[in-house]
Amino acid sequence: MKKLIATVIAGLFATAAFAQTPATTPAAPAAAKAEAKEAKADAKATAKETKAHIKADAKAAKVEAEANKDVAVAQADAKADKADAHAKAHKTKAKAHEKAVKADAAVTPAPVTPAK
Repeated sequence: MKKLIATVIAGLFATAAFAQTPATTPAAPAAAKAEAKEAKADAKATAKETKAHIKADAKAAKVEAEANKDVAVAQADAKADKADAHAKAHKTKAKAHEKAVKADAAVTPAPVTPAK
């Protein structure tokens, strides 16, 4: 009889242990759902921030490219102006040289060669 009572008591404990459901099971899906929602919101915010950063970088690059273009145009204009000034100075020097040669020719008479 003692064995029978021990077996019945052991059976009750075993069925009681398997019959209980964990108390954290219903809370786990809610927590997982909340975590997933939070992760989704974080991902969305990160994507939005990244998009804004990329847009700002593109805008800055465009402004820099425009500035570089303006500098290149200004340098090209300066080179053209310098070349024009150089050509004009060369032309003016040539004219001045011609005038000096003419003035020298007018001031000094031609050498007289003795007649034979």
